[in-house]
Amino acid sequence: MAVLPDSELIRAEGAAELAGLIRSFCLHLPAPEKAGAFAEPFDRFAGARVVLLGEATHGTAEFYRARAAITRRLIERHGFNIVAVEADWPDAGRIDRHVRHMGAGAHDEQAFARFPTWMWRNEEVAAFVDWLHGHNERLPVADRVEFRGLDVYSLRGSIAAVLDYLEKVDPPAARRARERYGCLTPWQTEPSWYGRAVAMNERDSCEDEVVAQLREMLDRRLHYAGQDGEAFFDAAQNARIVRAAEHYYRIMYRGSTESWNLRDRHMFDTLQHLLEARGPGAKAVVWAHNSHVGNAAATAMGWQGEFNIGELCKTAYGEEAASIGFGTDRGTVAAADDWDGPMWVKKVVPARSDSYERVFRQSGVARSLTHLDGPRQGELREALSRPRLERAIGVIYRPETELYSHYFEAVLPEQFDAYVWFEETGAVTPLPAERPHGVPETYPFGV
Repeated sequence: MAVLPDSELIRAEGAAELAGLIRSFCLHLPAPEKAGAFAEPFDRFAGARVVLLGEATHGTAEFYRARAAITRRLIERHGFNIVAVEADWPDAGRIDRHVRHMGAGAHDEQAFARFPTWMWRNEEVAAFVDWLHGHNERLPVADRVEFRGLDVYSLRGSIAAVLDYLEKVDPPAARRARERYGCLTPWQTEPSWYGRAVAMNERDSCEDEVVAQLREMLDRRLHYAGQDGEAFFDAAQNARIVRAAEHYYRIMYRGSTESWNLRDRHMFDTLQHLLEARGPGAKAVVWAHNSHVGNAAATAMGWQGEFNIGELCKTAYGEEAASIGFGTDRGTVAAADDWDGPMWVKKVVPARSDSYERVFRQSGVARSLTHLDGPRQGELREALSRPRLERAIGVIYRPETELYSHYFEAVLPEQFDAYVWFEETGAVTPLPAERPHGVPETYPFGV
């Protein structure tokens, strides 16, 4: 992420005083392996309808364990019944069927087999999935907690899911869908090539076809849902993903802002569909990167015209949406050098002196929860309200260009309602890439 040109105005002075203030306001936390004690302070967010849990990197074990501990408590003690993650809908759907004891799906594919596999195929996620499977086993079917994906990238899998559904319930409609989606068939394995071809006027877009397909399915929603509401909901969401993905890949060459906004708008819309389908008692926990769950309006992203799911949730739900950021100073992280490259365990460089991370490091607290909302936090909010750099590591980490690649400006107390700090963290542990012949498609989650 690029840093604003005037970032050189940010200074490290005052960090020691800020660190002392944080030390007086924060709550010390045990290790997240002590799930009950770690998660108890998060009861403060029990009244929210949506709790968004971030991460400063996509490859840090402590962030996953912490989110799992918090989510378990929100589910067990406070009635949360949806876990929605920054992952593709069909992949998360395989895990959802497993944790809700619904049996295998139609497509014999591995869950989360596409780059970056380690982001969700890791031991930390598997442990949470195993717990959720056991938790749901004791509940009536209607009360079981869902595990859903919010992202937009599953063009091929979503087309296959729509066609499979329609073949079962309405073969003539399936033939029409196959003809419409045929426009995208040559590009399903490399959808970015479709976007490039349209951008270079080498072919017409498929927009009309995918919009028409979604419209036809929604026009027949009463008929389809009357046969199997769960199956129709899944198919309709996959049709929405095809529409959004076609649009996403078509505009990605115009610039990052437009494609980013489309992606986060889709994630927010998906969350809303999930809450609406669940009914009045729906309460969701979202797992996504800090750059998605924090209020973008309080960051360089927003100042440059981008919004995110965190900002949209704040606008839609107000105080019923709580956004919690996560940060670390140093350690190791699972990441790649380039997109589609191999995963490496990389050393995380200690945070810059003009960053929020350095202020929290200087607090001397190994793990902490700092509330940034509420009247009692007025002094702290004011002290933290001067823009500083904040680090973001995705699935790619380039320490050699860290300032340009991984820092952006933010106003932390306007970005998050609370901030979880780990002074030192370690990389996630990936699960096996291949599954043995004959085992369930949810392997290694479903064994």
